[in-house]
Amino acid sequence: MPAAAQPELPEPPGAQLLYTPGQAAVILAVKESWLRKQAGKRRIPSTHLGKHLRFSHADLEAIVASAQRTTRTRTRPPRRHG
Repeated sequence: MPAAAQPELPEPPGAQLLYTPGQAAVILAVKESWLRKQAGKRRIPSTHLGKHLRFSHADLEAIVASAQRTTRTRTRPPRRHG
């Protein structure tokens, strides 16, 4: 019996499997030190390969999605005229 073929995961055009913190920082337009600190505090998704910190394309997408904020309109109480 032939082995079942493993489905291939679609990869975004031009994407790598994993990015270094420096590469991820350039893509996200943030400082590498900020990215490392946030990953160290587990505030953003990342991948550790042994002692090496890396970011997948999904990690980068999740970081961007978590940074997006919904716009709120603030209602002010009416001004008092006295």
